[in-house]
Formats: sequence, structure tokens, C-alpha cells
Amino acid sequence: MAAGPVAFVLGGGGVLGAVEVGMLRALFRARITPDMVLGTSIGAVNGALVAADPTEAVTDRLVRLWASPEASEVYGDSVARQLRRFAARTHLHSPRPLYRLLESALGEDTTFADLAVPFRCCAANIERAAEHWFHTGPLVPAVLASASVPGLLPPTKIDGQHYIDGGVVNSIPVGEAVLLGAKQIFVLQVGRIERELSPPRRPWEIAQVAFEIARRHRFAREMAALPEDVEVHVLPTGGLEPRDDSPWAYRDTAAVGRRISRAYTASRRYLDTALER
Repeated sequence: MAAGPVAFVLGGGGVLGAVEVGMLRALFRARITPDMVLGTSIGAVNGALVAADPTEAVTDRLVRLWASPEASEVYGDSVARQLRRFAARTHLHSPRPLYRLLESALGEDTTFADLAVPFRCCAANIERAAEHWFHTGPLVPAVLASASVPGLLPPTKIDGQHYIDGGVVNSIPVGEAVLLGAKQIFVLQVGRIERELSPPRRPWEIAQVAFEIARRHRFAREMAALPEDVEVHVLPTGGLEPRDDSPWAYRDTAAVGRRISRAYTASRRYLDTALER
């Protein structure tokens, strides 16, 4: 394997982000630790905890977090309450449960400077219509901004600017890791890039497919432009289930354990082979 700074890049994907916990466990058990962590959306949530404690112990914390009642409350509103909120506002869910979850997991007053290794998370700035990277200041609002999925959560306001989910502009930020000097990059992705897209058949699938094309296009472009001295490993999920493409998949926390286990097994096999080279 190449020598040089190691980056963990954790991509977006909502509840499918549980697979990243299995990948992290495989990395730590293979004695691979990060010199920097970058995350987008749910990858920012997982990544912030890793940056705070870049050891295998963090995977136990993440398993408990993903299985907690607090996690199920993030998108736990009844359908009737969601529709009433959506009729009067631009989002289905209140941001308060996620904010409380982040405060509990990361600490109310934690800043980026308090983390054990450098961490950055990506969000989309509405006013400037631009990609924005948080890497200084309070941690919780930045992670919330990165995970503010349009339509599900309202934009997060920080210093007079409004931010939405970083997946809109940079879902799997390999290029940013390269710019920061990483020479070994481990990509933790939720599995969508492993599957071929199909034309939309229902109205709600139109935006979903369009967004996924944009997301994959940027990732493919950045992978094609990698410098020769940078080594990238895209860790496998072990496969997704058909219902993972459902518009309600983000509410399904029942499959968390299976996703973590499958991703751990597949990623450990991958790393065992990669480390032999």
C-alpha cells in the first residue's frame, strides 16, 4: 500500500449510512487509522464521532447510537404530523431530535479543535449556491448543516447563512481529501454506486434518479482525475436490499444490524486482499 497521510472519506446516504459502521470496524481491526476524516450528510455524523475517537471503540458507540431510541426519533414523526408540517413549511421533520442526538453524542460545546484528528464536513450554502466546508468553530451545528436533507429537514442557519445537505454538492468528497494531501484514501459509501440506475417509473423517483446521477457523476469524475501517487480504496457494503431504494428507506432502522454485519464482512475480506499487495 502507498505511504502517506490516510484519509477516511464517509459519504452520504441517510439510514443506509449504518454500513459505514461495519466498514469502520473492518478498518480498525486491520490496524488502519485516519490522519484526517471527511464526511458528508450521514457521513458527517459518523465521521465526527470517528474524528473524536479514532479507535475501534468508536464503532461500539456508533452501534449503540444507530440502535438507540433517539436515532429512531430523528425521522419518527407520524405521517399525519409530517403532512401537516409539509403543508405549511418546506420540510417533513423537525430538526430538534437530530440536534439533541448530536449534542448527546458529540458534546454540546465541542469544537473542531477539540477533535483527535482533523475533521471536515461538507454542506451546500443556499445564499452563495456553493459547496462549503466546515472545519473550525462549533461542531454540532456544522454536522447538522451537512445532514439537513432538503424536504426532510429545514436548512440550518449559521452566522446568517443557510445550509442544506452536503450531498447536493459533494456526496463522496474524494477530491477534497486529495487537496488536503491524503495519499491513502478509504471511501466509506452506502452502496448506491454499486448498483445500476433504472429509469424513473413513479413521480417521486424522478428527482431521486436525477439527484443520484449528479451525485455519481461528480464521484466518477474525481476518481478519474486522481493523481498517480494517491491510492483509493472503495469499501464494499456487502450488497443492498431492494427496499433500500424505497422513498421511505430513510425511516427504516430495522435493518441496521444486518447492514453493519454485511459491510464488516465484505470490507474485511476486501482489506485482507488489499493489504497483501
